[in-house]
Amino acid sequence: MDKYNITGMSCAACQAHVEKAVSKVPGVESVSVSLLTNSMGVEGSASSEAIIKAVEDAGYGAAIQGAEESQSSTNSLEAQEKALEDKESPVLKRRLVTSVVFLLVLMYFSMGHTMFHLPLPKFLDGNHIGVTVIQMVLAAIVMFINKKFFVSGWKSVRSGAPSMDTLVAMGSMTSFLWSFYILMQMTRSVTDGDTKAVMAGMHNLYFESAAMIVTLITVGKLLEALSKGRTTDALKSLMKLAPKTAVIERDGAEILVQIAEVKTGDVFVVRPGESIPVDGVIIEGGTAIDESALTGESVPGDKAVGDEVSAATINRTGFIRAKATRVGEDTTLSQLIKMVSDAAATKAPIAKIADRVSGVFVPVVIIIAVIVTLIWIFVGQPFGYALARGIAVLVVSCPCALGLATPVAIMVGSGLGAKNGILFKTASSLEETGRIQIVALDKTGTITKGEPTVTDIKPAEGVTAVQLLNIANALEARSEHPFALAITRYFEEKREELKLADVEIEAFEAISGKGIQAKLVGAESKGDLYAGSVKYISELVEVADDIKTEADSLAAQGKTPLLFAGGGKLIGMIAVADTVKDDSRSAIAEMKRQGLKVVMITGDNERTARAIGDQAGIEYVASGVLPDGKENLIKELGKLGKVAMVGDGINDAPALTRADVGIAIGAGADVAVDAADVVLMNSRLSDVSGAIRLSRATLRNIHENLFWAFFYNILLIPLAAGAYVHFMKGWSMNPMWGAAAMSLSSFCVCMNALRLNLFKVHNANRDRHGKGEVSETKLNSLIKKVTGNDESSDEPGQSETNNLHEDNLKEGKVMTKTMKIEGMMCGHCEATVKKALEAIDGVNSAEVSHEAGTAVVELSGEVQDGVLQKAVEDKDYKVLSIA
Repeated sequence: MDKYNITGMSCAACQAHVEKAVSKVPGVESVSVSLLTNSMGVEGSASSEAIIKAVEDAGYGAAIQGAEESQSSTNSLEAQEKALEDKESPVLKRRLVTSVVFLLVLMYFSMGHTMFHLPLPKFLDGNHIGVTVIQMVLAAIVMFINKKFFVSGWKSVRSGAPSMDTLVAMGSMTSFLWSFYILMQMTRSVTDGDTKAVMAGMHNLYFESAAMIVTLITVGKLLEALSKGRTTDALKSLMKLAPKTAVIERDGAEILVQIAEVKTGDVFVVRPGESIPVDGVIIEGGTAIDESALTGESVPGDKAVGDEVSAATINRTGFIRAKATRVGEDTTLSQLIKMVSDAAATKAPIAKIADRVSGVFVPVVIIIAVIVTLIWIFVGQPFGYALARGIAVLVVSCPCALGLATPVAIMVGSGLGAKNGILFKTASSLEETGRIQIVALDKTGTITKGEPTVTDIKPAEGVTAVQLLNIANALEARSEHPFALAITRYFEEKREELKLADVEIEAFEAISGKGIQAKLVGAESKGDLYAGSVKYISELVEVADDIKTEADSLAAQGKTPLLFAGGGKLIGMIAVADTVKDDSRSAIAEMKRQGLKVVMITGDNERTARAIGDQAGIEYVASGVLPDGKENLIKELGKLGKVAMVGDGINDAPALTRADVGIAIGAGADVAVDAADVVLMNSRLSDVSGAIRLSRATLRNIHENLFWAFFYNILLIPLAAGAYVHFMKGWSMNPMWGAAAMSLSSFCVCMNALRLNLFKVHNANRDRHGKGEVSETKLNSLIKKVTGNDESSDEPGQSETNNLHEDNLKEGKVMTKTMKIEGMMCGHCEATVKKALEAIDGVNSAEVSHEAGTAVVELSGEVQDGVLQKAVEDKDYKVLSIA
């Protein structure tokens, strides 16, 4: 995506016009203009010259982002940071202060003298023409100070796309010209000696309105600029983290260089308290690294030789030397900034409604203003009154609020996500994540730790755990199998604690499909050692039935039992498993509370998959799915609802792309991260529910903004037009109040978006089910169909240990109970009862209707009527019957 800085935009109509102009350029595939950041993202083969020309022909300015800074700075982050600097607010402040000074003087001569009879200099006492001329001059000065409205408004009209500036300019200029016409009439009346007409003319002047309109709109523009600036704080704070210098080793000496001079392979040194300059791997020393800037994790993590470190993180304790692996735009920080920036440059689908309205808003408002003026003249009102209604319509109408409703919320939401290690690549992904109904989780590395660990040690009779571990380590140290690595790693971890010792072996041999064998150094036939499966070892030595039973039990728990033998007898058994991550079960429970159906995808056999599913709290397990079958499963799940796929491996990339939202674990393969729509920097499964929670909060905020933007215009345009005068006596709007209302509308939208900064991404207390939950029966059926597991006893969502109603299980039926409930009055009551029932173990779902006074409960196991009744009546509703 090519990015451009756009100048001259003042409202959503400008944004729509620029998009329309650029989209017509041959070779442009997609274009997204952001009024918030005054930027544009373009995809396609069109040349930058053609794109810039299209923008300029539309009456605006364009430049390739960072082009101006390229000569003076080699650091692209500095260029981006400079592009986000608030250049508008200082200009608006100067304009506002100067305008207010002249406006106060004008108000003294107009309203102060006319309405409150404040004193005037003697030479102006009774000199109505002189007072009026002074008002005209002061109004003209204020209008000249704010000439940008008139210049921009005229340019947009000339280009065929009137903007908000056009409305402001028309309202202010019409007030000024009408007042000038009244002044001319007053001079005629003075010539005719008609004092009463001169006095009447003083009350029909709108010079103060002409000046007040542009001043109040400037107030609104300043508030809008300040609040818009705050919405990019997260992005700017990330950019400020980027280190400017690094200490590297050159020719045996430490030298301080600019960050742009660091190259891949350079060795850099970092002392306690200093920032890591670029991404690298530690080659000497150890320390604790504070990674909160990138991941939001407040507790520093220990790092040693071989561990990776990232740019902008802080070295807290020790001295380290590290080799640079990623520099410049390839660092984790730069990629993070790019993702947040790209998300702001794209457009969420929900914004299309506001875009369509904004494209025709200004012309429609101008037509309405003309019609309103003519109607009031037609019904017999004075021309001045009719004109005031038309001017009020022009100045109260606000397309900016519509244009800002979505992008400000997207910017704040994506920035907040970045602070918490959740990166949304596009605005669309931020919107779609909140609409997810099914979450498909790859097992290895997502639910589990991704590397086998030792879980159980069972020495044979007469053998100690130390002896078993010594022999196991000697055998497995020469194997490259992942299970062997788990045992040798465990051995090293426990070496000091258990006083373990190395055992020398020889004649090592790996027997394909069975295990391994070797001999103790210097031993005869009794020194033969073996390791392998229960079946293989049972062929070599006698294995007691209780050991076999225990091995079966371990296998049922998803563990792999490895037996060791030597000297013609069993030495013992060690179980190895890819264990469930510490936070997986709680993270999955959070997803369920959000109303999501969680599916685990694994290539494991049915028994192992069930065991892992039970440990993680997952009811729906798709086992035996080969890597190339993941994409097809996601495609089928997509027929039931919106699907998010969470994975970390290369073989997850097709499924991540196929899903409505692909979520990659940040520590996973680069291919998976590239294919995903959302990246979890912390590699925590709990961030999945956090991402969904944040997306839903952002969507709510967008809906609130859009409601305000539409409601504001729907309510106030008729008020300004005088539509309520006959229904509610005196309900009309002075053009000055219209300008004040307009100036606050965009500010309110921006401030509402900023409330998202207070949102707690990992606070699950207010979680609730989303709309359109997926049918459990259909989901079970689909998983069985795709995986080929059609046996009722193996139905996904039910384990062998579940306490099921046997008759219904055999017949393949789902138990339901219908409850008659008294006291439910509204949708809130429905939600309360539904939540109470679905919290009961054995309840799959509850469909509640306050109108019918019923709750249809779907059960996966035996649940007593008394339990259902108590759950409802604890919420102060009365259960009449259960059938």
